[in-house]
Amino acid sequence: MGFDLVLKNAKIPQGNRTVDTHILVKDGKIAGFTNDLTGIEVAEVIDAENNLVLPGCIDSHTHFNDPGFTHRENFATGTQAAAAGGVTTIIDMPCCSVPSVRSVDNLEAKLEVIKDKAYVDYAMWGGATGEDVRNNALYNIKEQADYGVVAFKVYMTPSVPTYPPASDAEMLEIFREVAKTGLPVGIHAENLDLCTYHVNKLRKEGRFDGPAWAEARLELAEKVAIQMAISFAEETGARLHIVHMSTGIGGVLVGEAKKRGIDVTAETCPHYLVLNAYESMTKWRQFAKIAPPLRTTKDNEMLWEQLADGRVDFIATDHAPYEIATEKEAEGMDIWTAFPGIPGVETMVPIIVSEGYNKGRLSLSRLVDVLSRNAAIHYGLYPKKGALEIGSDADFTVIDLDYEWTIDKDKMYTMAKYTPLHGMKLKGKPVKTIVRGKLVYDDKNGIVGKPGYGQFVKRQTISKLERWLKF
Repeated sequence: MGFDLVLKNAKIPQGNRTVDTHILVKDGKIAGFTNDLTGIEVAEVIDAENNLVLPGCIDSHTHFNDPGFTHRENFATGTQAAAAGGVTTIIDMPCCSVPSVRSVDNLEAKLEVIKDKAYVDYAMWGGATGEDVRNNALYNIKEQADYGVVAFKVYMTPSVPTYPPASDAEMLEIFREVAKTGLPVGIHAENLDLCTYHVNKLRKEGRFDGPAWAEARLELAEKVAIQMAISFAEETGARLHIVHMSTGIGGVLVGEAKKRGIDVTAETCPHYLVLNAYESMTKWRQFAKIAPPLRTTKDNEMLWEQLADGRVDFIATDHAPYEIATEKEAEGMDIWTAFPGIPGVETMVPIIVSEGYNKGRLSLSRLVDVLSRNAAIHYGLYPKKGALEIGSDADFTVIDLDYEWTIDKDKMYTMAKYTPLHGMKLKGKPVKTIVRGKLVYDDKNGIVGKPGYGQFVKRQTISKLERWLKF
């Protein structure tokens, strides 16, 4: 039998060691592994050059703004940035498009617009808002789940006008409805009343420095929001997922809830691991403004520990870029009025490899878990995604662990040429990104894939027991 591709000279992870092999690919899927290519017919050969090969990395939290806000990012530029960052699958949020994805009709409209743009594969979050509760439209939750979305997103604080937040009571109703589907409900965990009060307080006091934003969106606002969400999950049986968790205390709460048998998971983002509010927001001001905000070095340390021991389940980015001229640095704009969000899909894998694995904070097996395997299991994409198994999609992130380089905002593929990570020196970099057996990014040649190659990936059914055994 002939093969379409061999990825030769690959070092693949097996537990905390690597194994040298050649990976055979047929029809976009992994077809086998061999140490001897003698007599094997192969149409294309890609040399991994004895670099580490991970199952294609997944960013499960992106805002690519298409359609509707494409002055910030679109699906072509966003998925190019993903490919350059070693990400083979993204999962896009429902809020930052027009219309927002809160029904199957809205989802199909979005998929129609983006289908010819993507360079990597993509799955979709579904949506539910307080407005849907008030309009008796929660029937849309089951319909979206049946269509193949992987989870549902709920905001406690305002996002965009097309995606209103939910009150506490409305959120509880959403939990009840999502629980029937067996899918996760992802919560932006910040208490709206606490945030609003302290933002107004600091503005009245004349605080317009960068760190004021972080002080106003205080740690307690995330803490009490997570506590309430855990209580709602316990009451309803819903699968709770805390998105972009920024605080160490959040990880403590999630860990305690796990021990009590509550079905709760959490993600954090690279910026919450390597940046702190005082330094970064003093230096970069609105270009380091995000929600939840950057925290302290103590939070950095705690989140690394929690990522290593499983209290934090995996990494995502909350990639949410804005247009500099109109939304970050417009005339008269200050730290309170600038839009909160930064790009991240392009730098996620390098930071976790450099600052996590290469510095001994994460083992090799945990590196695979947090960058690929756990998100695939959590969102029902495993083992199609997130695995180096025969029959899995031939998605590979090839990483040169010794590659030393510096993040440069002007060289990023994202439309938003800013990042508070600009100038950060790293060791370790994705040098090839392969999606279903096709090379889409090569460090020497840049983006080599074609728009429209990326495919929509629907969730696969997985039981709670299967998820528990794998996760």
